[in-house]
This record gives sequence, C-alpha cells and structure tokens, in this order.
Amino acid sequence: MHEIPFEEILQNLRELIAKKVLIQTPEGLKREAQALAEFLEKNGIEVIISGDINYGACDLADKEAKMLGCDVLIHLGHSYMQLNLEVPTIFVPAFAKVDVVKVLEKNLDEIKKLGKKIALVTTVQHIRDLERAKAFLEEKGFQVFIGEGDNRVSFSGQVLGCNFTTAKVGEEVDGILFIGAGYFHPIGVALATKKPTLAINPYSGDFAWMDKEVEKIVRKRWGMIARAYDAKKFGIIISTKKGQLRLGEAKRIMKLLKEHGREAQLIAMNYISPEALDGFDFDAYVVVACPRVPIDDAERWRKPVLTPPEVKLLLGLREGYEFDEILGGKRGKDEPLGISLKLPKR
Repeated sequence: MHEIPFEEILQNLRELIAKKVLIQTPEGLKREAQALAEFLEKNGIEVIISGDINYGACDLADKEAKMLGCDVLIHLGHSYMQLNLEVPTIFVPAFAKVDVVKVLEKNLDEIKKLGKKIALVTTVQHIRDLERAKAFLEEKGFQVFIGEGDNRVSFSGQVLGCNFTTAKVGEEVDGILFIGAGYFHPIGVALATKKPTLAINPYSGDFAWMDKEVEKIVRKRWGMIARAYDAKKFGIIISTKKGQLRLGEAKRIMKLLKEHGREAQLIAMNYISPEALDGFDFDAYVVVACPRVPIDDAERWRKPVLTPPEVKLLLGLREGYEFDEILGGKRGKDEPLGISLKLPKR
C-alpha cells in the first residue's frame, strides 16, 4: 500500500558510513519496517526496529537511537520536521499507492457543493499527487488554492494533526477539500478555518462532510469546559517529546490560572495517559502537548481535561471555540519529494 525507497535509503546510509541503524515506524508500517530491516541487513547494516508506539515526526526516537549505539535513525511514515536531533535522521514519508484523481472524479458532484473557489489539503501520504488533483479540479472549472503553511510542515498543502496552516490560503474560498483517511485532520481543518470542509477517502472512495462531526466534538468540548468550571487545582501537562514540548505556552497557561484564583502545577510526561495521573489530587488537567490527546481520549479521562484555548474560554478571556494548534515559523522552500536527511547540529 505504501512505497518505501529501499535503494535510496541504503545510498544515504552508505554516504553517512552508517553501520547500525534504528528504524522507527507508526503502527501501519510495521511490515514495511520489517522488510526494510531485512533488506538493509542483507547489505551489511545492523538494524534494530523500535517497537514503541509512534505518534508522528514530533515523536522521534533519536535519543533511543543514540543510547542503542546507532549511527542513524530512519523515521518511516512522516515528513521532515524542524527539531534539534541527537543523531542523523532520515525521514521517509511513505507515499500511498492509490489513484487520487480517480476518487475525485467519482465524487465530483459532492465537491461541486463546496463552491467554485476551494482550498486543497492532504496528509503527507498523498502530497505528491496534490498538483495532479489541482490540475484535474481546475479542468472541471474550480479555482483551486494550495496554502504554503508554516515551517512545521514540509510541503505546501500538507496538514498535520496539530497544524492546519496550509488550509488558511489567504483567499476567501468557499470551502476546503481534504484528501485522506480518517476524520481528525479534516475536523481540525474545519475548526481552524471555519469553512465547509469535505473529506474524500482515497482508499475507500467515500466522502464525508465535517459539519456534523465538528458540531459533535465542539459540543463535547463545551461539556468538558463546563465540568472544569469549579476546579481549583489544575495539573498542566507538558510533553517531553521534542516536537510537542511547549514549555513557554504551559507557563503562560499556569500564569493565567493563578491570576484567576486557581492553583496550577506543571507535570512532565512522555506518554500521556489518564491512568498515569490517577495518583494525583488535581481537580482538572490542561494538556499542553499534542492537541489530539485530550480529544481522542476524552472518554477515558475521569477528570476534566482541557486544551490551552479551552482554558481561555473557561476563564472568560475569549469567545468562540478554537482548535488547539502547534505552530511554527515562516516556511522556506519545499523539501524534495521523497526522503529527506536531517543532520544534528554541531
């Protein structure tokens, strides 16, 4: 289902004179990781596969690679993210083998409901097909815009679970078309842009409008905020994952809470789970890490858990629901499509 450029990875490793590597992979690419490991070992490179859960390019195992004596980390399934790394890291996006244009053609009548001016976004798995998709839609009479985004994303039009800056194209578009699987990304797009958002799944060929999903999530989030209304003691959870570390934001939230008569304490965690917090005596929590944690796991939390923008709603400092994003700085030119190599700073 996904393309992994074995030979290109091997060439990069030989240029780095790598003898031992760690392969890090998300759940959906474990078999590809195993096949890559077999290929590299046949070519004289010692390989360890990380069995830990991986949440994205924000969750790199570079420290583990260094600890295990590996020369290089191979990170499968995600594109390059600007981070200070401990070992040279090869980011391998793993492009999907699927005909995006075919499913757009199938769902053309639904796409027309968005209007004539649309923004086009996707995940990294389909990023190399975005220009083809744009050309196809323009042939059908649409005005199509692909946003540049900030430097947390590698490619124009790419969205992450925590960053939807490419959906904000600087034009007054009628709606947003998301190409990819799952609901979380397009829900985030809809919340971030306040625009009608249509998601088309290139694997199944199905479509879904995000309005009802957004309404459902926002209603649940307001319910969570209401539960935290009488909370006096807040645990503010920061992540030790390099790409999720937002210490400055956590301190700002702690300051706000204290200014409004609440108690607050910072808690550092690598893997954030409700069960790991059972021993604490806090009334509520604020997750200043991956925005997916308080939303995806909402049913598992025994106590109220908020995002930073939700704290401002709780304290009456803003109006209107806003999705939490982790933003970067100004983005430079696109990385080449395919693998990209990141060396640690000296």
